[in-house]
Amino acid sequence: MREKQVFHNAKWIILCKIAQSVLQLIIGMISARYLGPSNYGLISYAASVVAFAVPLMKLGFDSILVYELVRDPDKEGEIVGTSLFFNALSALLGILGVCSFVSLVNRGDTETILVCVLYSISLFFGALEMIQYWFQYKLLSKYSSMVMLITYVFVSAYKIFLLITERSVYFFALSHSIEYILMAMLLIAFYCKKGGQRMRISFSRARRMLSKSKYYIFASLMVVVIQNTDHIMVTAMYGESENGFYSAAITCVTILQFVYVAIVDSFRPLVLEEKKHGSEAYEKNIKRVYSITLYLSIAQCVVFCALADLIVFILYGSAYAAAVPVLRILSFYFIFSLMGLLRNVWILAEEKQKYLTVINFSGALLNIVLNAVMIPYWGAIGAATASFITQLFTNFLLGFIIKALRPNNRLMLQSLNPKFFVSELKSIMKTLMKKE
Repeated sequence: MREKQVFHNAKWIILCKIAQSVLQLIIGMISARYLGPSNYGLISYAASVVAFAVPLMKLGFDSILVYELVRDPDKEGEIVGTSLFFNALSALLGILGVCSFVSLVNRGDTETILVCVLYSISLFFGALEMIQYWFQYKLLSKYSSMVMLITYVFVSAYKIFLLITERSVYFFALSHSIEYILMAMLLIAFYCKKGGQRMRISFSRARRMLSKSKYYIFASLMVVVIQNTDHIMVTAMYGESENGFYSAAITCVTILQFVYVAIVDSFRPLVLEEKKHGSEAYEKNIKRVYSITLYLSIAQCVVFCALADLIVFILYGSAYAAAVPVLRILSFYFIFSLMGLLRNVWILAEEKQKYLTVINFSGALLNIVLNAVMIPYWGAIGAATASFITQLFTNFLLGFIIKALRPNNRLMLQSLNPKFFVSELKSIMKTLMKKE
């Protein structure tokens, strides 16, 4: 019954995300054409700058919140309340940091500074949105997914209004913050309606949570470096238009990312509970989630490489033709990035968080060096190649080099056995077809 809840939970996330992604695809496509590569690149630059403040805002709580709730279910109000309070405080510092950074780096460029400031407001309400992990823990993602869909429908209507009235890039930057404001308000309302415990703040709880999450703060920051340094360096070396091509390719390759995230998020509580109780099904479910996500991502890679020209033309038009070779390279990058997402669930279950520092610092350093070497010669193609090599090294090769991570790589390789994938796919279908 617990496994059926997992799949039912994932089903709701995926269905709502499909609807959201269709809207995102249509509105994003029209917006990118309206804004053009330059302004589209400017929005992407603002997103990259703000992204550096996100790990500091989250304090690593996003990685351990479900774990804490599984370990201490009677204190969920204290855990959630403490997390939201300290995340909100750190978000305010993050907004201040973003404003200071762009004021120095982009001195005199009023347009870029204002776009970044408007975009950064989302940090505060993104902190409150952390309550979604309570819904994951309760396997009630039906409600959090509906909230996100409702929010995006509203924001999509707002963007349509902007397009019709031909508003400036500033209003598009603000739309990101509006999305998080509405989402946070609705999630808190649903939390109260679904019987969530009264929230309270505990400084002792915060210290205990930070003792576990501190590894994730630096690790997440290094991930942001890996994911966003390329945007900033491409903009600095080649201009906003080249970053627009690169951003368009990334948007294409991650368009179905929600499916993989839904699968992993739904399995996470089950895997952590099985590890806690010493269940024999623990390793099997690790392999199961690896098998499903990796085979799906490989299939996606094949399709995207074959149809890259058509995908870019349909979504962005001929003005973004330079994004085609970038998309083909990033299709391979996406497979290895998913390996990192799955490995982190295993690391949390095994309480081996200390290795995240080595993993992500190595990846960030390699990414910066590769970008510095490749971008001057190949622009967005160089950035994509640097990202692919970084993900290959960080999420696959390093797992063989570091002895403590080898058991995870063993499970990952076992999951790629075609017979295992087929048998598990049949098992999942049978589970979903069972009556209550």
